Amino acid sequence: MILGGTISTRTHSSDTRLAARVQSVWGSAQNQSGPSGTFDVETNETQTVLENGKSKTVTHKGVRSEALELASSRVRVGLDLEHRRKGLMWYSTYKVDFQGDYGLRNPDEVARGSTLRLTLPGEQAIYDDLTVRVNGQPVQTRVKNGAVSVDTLIGPGAVARFEVGYKSQGIGAWHYLFGEKVSQVRDFQMTMKTNFHDIDFPDNTLAPATKRRAENGWELEWKYANLFSGYQIAMTMPEKLQPGPLAAEISFFAPVSLFFFFFLMFIITTLRQIELHPMNYFFLAAAFFAFHLLLAYMVDHVDIHASFIVASLVSAGLVASYMRLVVGASFAFREAAVAQGIYLVLFSYAFFFKGFTGLAITIGAILTLFVVMQATGRIRWSERLTSPAAPPRVTPNALAFPPG
Repeated sequence: MILGGTISTRTHSSDTRLAARVQSVWGSAQNQSGPSGTFDVETNETQTVLENGKSKTVTHKGVRSEALELASSRVRVGLDLEHRRKGLMWYSTYKVDFQGDYGLRNPDEVARGSTLRLTLPGEQAIYDDLTVRVNGQPVQTRVKNGAVSVDTLIGPGAVARFEVGYKSQGIGAWHYLFGEKVSQVRDFQMTMKTNFHDIDFPDNTLAPATKRRAENGWELEWKYANLFSGYQIAMTMPEKLQPGPLAAEISFFAPVSLFFFFFLMFIITTLRQIELHPMNYFFLAAAFFAFHLLLAYMVDHVDIHASFIVASLVSAGLVASYMRLVVGASFAFREAAVAQGIYLVLFSYAFFFKGFTGLAITIGAILTLFVVMQATGRIRWSERLTSPAAPPRVTPNALAFPPG
């Protein structure tokens, strides 16, 4: 329990610090939103005021900002997952190739000078190969306050094509936002390609309309003609097996594994009438826990699977070499080795299968109970566990002078 707590502390205390370091190098989680467009309309506001006791109408000229209509959206996203390890944790970093082709409509009957704007998905990020086009032509671009904006003239009722593309990178998850609240989206289509098969959509997000399995991942498509929704589109990157939390879980479970191991050893030695002293069990426990100690400090430097194999071999070697001296080679390499292989190695390896650990251990425990019950069903425990009466002690005086 102390070892498991130590691993958990090491993992969680360094996770925040290491995650910040990874984000500083690789970038934060990206939240890309759709574009916006505005144009200015001159206004004339009249106001009646009193001047020298007489009413007078005054006209104030002003400017009101109006929004363009987002008429269509064609979005292509490529997500390329690349796991990176820091300390006891793996981080799900990814590269993103974003291409957005939007149509923004001028709702007025006169041409309007408009500003088209797209907010970039993260401040802690880099953007390579940034391209901006309006109606297929490169235009002068401004990048300010984390957004790309351009000025253009849109004819009466016309639609301007606003294209933005970039390559960037982030960590954890990628989101596409329609708006802060319930928003209307017309003629929307997004195609997403991944280089991983273990796709996961967070809660309160929209599932794709179609999914096609590709050689290295998935091709996903979202398509809506006229959508009203407060949800968003998102993809959570699959996580790799985490060495730190896994080693902590295995360590916390160690007393249960040891209980099963000692229980089976007790049954076997009872059936074969082999006597083990409590000190023998103490050394067995020490050799058993050597697995967890070695695993806890190897995962910092070696792959988790390699660490598991090495720790298993070391612990099994300690137990087998000791039991060979206590009982014999046959018992050490057969009964003891099998018991340790089941209740240390297999039970611990069950933690590698997320979601099936409890079921695997439960099945193993029930099978153990069945085998032990069948093997000991005819044993008279009162006779087997009773120490044989010690023969009477004979002294030289008793031999020389027998009673009577």
